[in-house]
Amino acid sequence: RRPLFNARLGASTSAGPSTAQQVRHRGQLAPRKMDWIKRHRGVIPIPTGGSTKATTLAYGDFGIRIRSEGLRLSAKQLTTADDVLKRKLKPIKGAKIWMRVFPDIPVCVKGNETRMGRGKGLFEYWATRVPTNRVLFEIGGVPIREELAREALRQAAAKLPCVMEFITRATPPRVGDVDVVPKGYVVRGGKLVEAKVANEVKAVLTPELIAAAMEAFPSPVAPVASAV
Repeated sequence: RRPLFNARLGASTSAGPSTAQQVRHRGQLAPRKMDWIKRHRGVIPIPTGGSTKATTLAYGDFGIRIRSEGLRLSAKQLTTADDVLKRKLKPIKGAKIWMRVFPDIPVCVKGNETRMGRGKGLFEYWATRVPTNRVLFEIGGVPIREELAREALRQAAAKLPCVMEFITRATPPRVGDVDVVPKGYVVRGGKLVEAKVANEVKAVLTPELIAAAMEAFPSPVAPVASAV
């Protein structure tokens, strides 16, 4: 028979019965080319050297990053979260979404109650390994209200099997559970503030002003007398 040309795969296939071939659709998160379809399971990377790479925003104004331990996310989970952000930001003209990770690790699965041996399992899905404090999504491009950004990212984080946190441009980088604060800055309310400004605000609230405020606005709850 005359061979048929598959435009999507870019190769000619036989018109007769053939084995199942995987097709990368336009909206699917999958690498275009892989040398080896099967790979070792691997481990979650841990920044033991103190690196703060990919823990802060690089493109947008708001984003979410992993607060819990690192894990492996599948392409389907990332696609679901991305669809939620697109649906919430669709009315805002010019809004952009950046995904800071990409599923390029093939995951192979063997059936339940399968005897040992006979090689590795068959390819199942694409995934990516993400460590703790890694930024996953960013939104921006146009001015977006923080309330709307928080709600959109909250719904996207609900689709992921990990604890996420909302970050902004003023959020400092982090290594483990410690915020890396540059020299001359302090952290106030989860945001970086210049130490000079923070000291000026602190100097305004003197003990005399605090005592005067407490006298002018006494507590509405009366103290309870203790029994002797």
